[in-house]
Amino acid sequence: MLSYGQFCPLAQSTQLLCERWTLLIVRELIAGSTRFSELEKGLPQISPTMLSRRLKTLEHAGVITVNKEKAHTTYRLTQAGNELRPVVELLGAWGHRWARSDLSGGDLDAGLLMWDMRRSVNPEIFDGREIVVQFLYPDAPRGAQAWWLVSRDGDTDLCLSDPGFDVDLVVQSSLKAMTRVWICEDTFNDAVRAGSITVQGDPELAGRLQDWLGASPLSRLGASGKAPELSWQAPDQA
Repeated sequence: MLSYGQFCPLAQSTQLLCERWTLLIVRELIAGSTRFSELEKGLPQISPTMLSRRLKTLEHAGVITVNKEKAHTTYRLTQAGNELRPVVELLGAWGHRWARSDLSGGDLDAGLLMWDMRRSVNPEIFDGREIVVQFLYPDAPRGAQAWWLVSRDGDTDLCLSDPGFDVDLVVQSSLKAMTRVWICEDTFNDAVRAGSITVQGDPELAGRLQDWLGASPLSRLGASGKAPELSWQAPDQA
């Protein structure tokens, strides 16, 4: 970890947190990931070696704890790590307003999109009944064109192969169209009306999809229009 050579608290925190991938790892832990494999799903382009290195740095800094159990190892935020939540939320909201992706091909990833969507599904929208929704992305790379979200018993599973259940709804769109919905640049219902997303299945169930899927929590913060509040102010200049 490179040092700025400054005692300033901002310098000390940024030299720890602003290394590549570090804050995104914290984002994933805040979102509920606790296992190495879950972190990889939320960070599909990170190498296992880099992920291990960053986790060790965060553990050494007291940002996370590592619990090694017989079956697996879990990673959890400490008090110091949990105090980063408003930092991550502010940066995410700022990014939504001022540094958005142009959604070119390099920023689109079907696996990351579906993994993120799975975490925000609200199973209560369908009154607790089992719902299977298939998503088709014809422009995604081979092997990432078909996905299934299975919502049952208050939980939601993401499948890349056919889970064998009857499908209630089939949603088809380009990756860009669904990503625009996810990051609050469009609404699901507006995209359906415009024809960029098509839905096949029970119309009554289809009408609830927008509320069931939700949207990116960080993008929602940015779309809310609330400016971040600053508690530190520089002294007035004479």
